[in-house]
Amino acid sequence: MSGESLSALIRSWDDQQAAYIMHREQRFAIMLDAIAHLLAGADEFDENGAGLTVLDVACGPGSLSQRILDRFPEARVIGIDYDPVLLRIAGAWLEGRHPGRFTPVDADLAGNWPAAVEAAAKTAAIHVAVSSTALHWLAPHRLVAVYERLGELLPEGGLFLNADHLRYDSRTQPFLATGAGEDDARTQREAYARGVLSWDQWWDQVMTVPELAALRPERERRFADRPPTIDAPVELHLSALGAAGFREAGVLWRFWDDVVVLARR
Repeated sequence: MSGESLSALIRSWDDQQAAYIMHREQRFAIMLDAIAHLLAGADEFDENGAGLTVLDVACGPGSLSQRILDRFPEARVIGIDYDPVLLRIAGAWLEGRHPGRFTPVDADLAGNWPAAVEAAAKTAAIHVAVSSTALHWLAPHRLVAVYERLGELLPEGGLFLNADHLRYDSRTQPFLATGAGEDDARTQREAYARGVLSWDQWWDQVMTVPELAALRPERERRFADRPPTIDAPVELHLSALGAAGFREAGVLWRFWDDVVVLARR
């Protein structure tokens, strides 16, 4: 893949994701600010992230990893994903932008992913784990298991940040659920009127790249047996993080049902 084609794919990915998330950049910014706050209070780091290793859980094509590497020019990011197409994009894109600072890890969050992450980290401790618009794909029992493993992986004082749509309960919170749904619909409608690609259209674009189209059969095989998941409310996330050994967990940022959860070991 050429650098130009990669740049085009990343730009269109960011645009189509923003069609589902009105304040996506603001959401990223508050996550980066929280990491900076952690660095400022720890003697072993400096503001540029020297010595910092971040794990991007379900990193996709590397949108959040890119912003971390841009903001903290001496940090390192390990990105784990089970989608071979998105992981190939992330690896090629970030190696071009930040040579030697991003390590892609092909592993399934439903399997023994911590072993693969530890192998990629080698002797480095992982101080921060992040995720963006991804963990809603996990069934609640899988989500709880991932949080348990993160509780074991991160050291005391380590930070976890998850940005995602954590839906309201339409039975007990009908006003909030309706308002959030209307905001989502309006954001998408305005984006598509500007010519932003939908999710399906973006994937159609990806499949015009021969190197990525060759990975399609493997991608389809991996996700063939993954049924739709039910929504896990924010309360489940906070409870599961507490049970996993995180001493502090709460909502860092929220706009309707778009939420950033922060937890600290």
